[in-house]
Amino acid sequence: MADPIEVDPHISGAREDTGDGQDRTIDDPQTPGSGHHSSEEFQSSTKSLSLSGSVYEQILENGRGYANESYFMPCDEQEQTRLAIVHQCFTSVFNGQLSFQSIPRGAKRILDIGTGTGDWAIAVAERFPNAEVTATDITCFQPTDVPPNVFFEIDDAREEWTYTEPFDFIHIRGLSGAFSDWTAVYAEAYKHLQANGILEVADFDAVRLTEPVADSYLSLYNGACASAAEKSDNPLGLDHMRRTSFESAGLSIAKSRTLEIPLGTWSPDPRKKVAGKMALIATLEGLEATSLRLLTRHMDWKAEDVRDLCGKVQEELMRPEARPFIPCQFTVARKLMI
Repeated sequence: MADPIEVDPHISGAREDTGDGQDRTIDDPQTPGSGHHSSEEFQSSTKSLSLSGSVYEQILENGRGYANESYFMPCDEQEQTRLAIVHQCFTSVFNGQLSFQSIPRGAKRILDIGTGTGDWAIAVAERFPNAEVTATDITCFQPTDVPPNVFFEIDDAREEWTYTEPFDFIHIRGLSGAFSDWTAVYAEAYKHLQANGILEVADFDAVRLTEPVADSYLSLYNGACASAAEKSDNPLGLDHMRRTSFESAGLSIAKSRTLEIPLGTWSPDPRKKVAGKMALIATLEGLEATSLRLLTRHMDWKAEDVRDLCGKVQEELMRPEARPFIPCQFTVARKLMI
């Protein structure tokens, strides 16, 4: 029998997953807080990091740059700007904190999978200067002027992880559609966590309207992207956030919450207005980023037709009466001591 999910009021408007199929709305915030490198080694390792020109090579496709032939999201400058906005949105949602679950103050090793622009890893390294922060992605477009205790590595989390020392905290955010076998990813996380170590996963579902419209351009967009992702064997959505996916990998769910982030400033909650403004910008920019490669490769759409649909969805989402939102789920799992 799985451990009961603890009630930890953390985010205003979040829904608690009680494990019985019921969602309950809860109200509100968290407070913040040596690896095998010494501080001197941190400094020398950072300075010696060489990012060769080949690291930045991109595959150009329909006007967007991609890291490889398989991953559907671009990694170009436009996407990097969007990812930076997403990070700021999360920071606003968390009242300035960096995670849903408090990172242990004594954490010595922290891992960020799919780090993107590296904003989260850099912020964590600054807040936990005695921790060694490892951040990985399939390409490297992170800044080089970073804290001495953060290390960026090019790595594919679909492959076997080869770390030699376990981590206290592993962070995965916004990678829906990146993996075909999430349980295998969670199994690697389990293998590389300390006893009682924490895995935190955060991900988005499809954008929705407060009052759904059956024949909306948004419903067409969501359906087309979901079908394309299924064809690619890397489904979108939140199926990988199910309790069974974690438990099959040996992890025990500590808590899980779903937050509906309003897109725009229509929420009466002042804090949600701030987060919602950033979330809307990131969503509008993300429509093309999410759909372009999926629909042209797997649904035989023309690039101009994808962009045309994205434009119509943008118009829908900007209508005052639309009141769009995006569900975001946070799940915290532990590797229990045996």
